[in-house]
Amino acid sequence: MAKNVLIVDDSATMRKIIMRGIRQAGIENADFKEAGDGVEGMKAVEGGKFDLILSDVNMPNMNGLDFVKAVKEKLGTPPPIVMITTEGSEEVVKEAMTRGAKGYLKKPFTPEKIQEVIGPFLK
Repeated sequence: MAKNVLIVDDSATMRKIIMRGIRQAGIENADFKEAGDGVEGMKAVEGGKFDLILSDVNMPNMNGLDFVKAVKEKLGTPPPIVMITTEGSEEVVKEAMTRGAKGYLKKPFTPEKIQEVIGPFLK
């Protein structure tokens, strides 16, 4: 059965790269919904059920850290959230994990890295 994956990133190009990367990693059972920032992401979360959420950290309107916190407050037990980040900053990653993220993927990423980080959530 297909898994519903929400990709929250202010770059449409990056969202396409993530979707392509997931397919290249051999994960075929994913249906994607896209959101351009945390505010759009929250609307999607309120309107649908997701098995996995992938969220950028740096976005306008509502950044990834605030988005993770908002999803957790809204749903209580949210689906796994994986942060997509360019920041090697340990603090940002730690803060995301504290707020409820279950993992992170650093850009640029390879299909192997996607399989390793995202694969377990989509089995």
